[in-house]
Amino acid sequence: MPLEPQAKKEIIATYRIHGKDVGSTEVQVAVLSQRIQDLTEHLKGHHKDQSSRRGLLTMVSRRRRLLRYLRSTGPERYRNLIKSLGLRG
Repeated sequence: MPLEPQAKKEIIATYRIHGKDVGSTEVQVAVLSQRIQDLTEHLKGHHKDQSSRRGLLTMVSRRRRLLRYLRSTGPERYRNLIKSLGLRG
């Protein structure tokens, strides 16, 4: 379930580092977080949709790896991203 193009552009505009940034770690984590939220809502109503559940677990794993990378390379950027996305409590 892809994001709407307009919603994705807004997320990119919010979390980008410079003007042409579309692939930094922060942007990737923010886009994945939105997709995870959308898929979680979908699965609340369609609890037997196992293929979507598998996709959700894949996205969560990818986000976890990206966050681990960001924490090791830029701790301050990591803390700011976690705070702005509302992750980890």
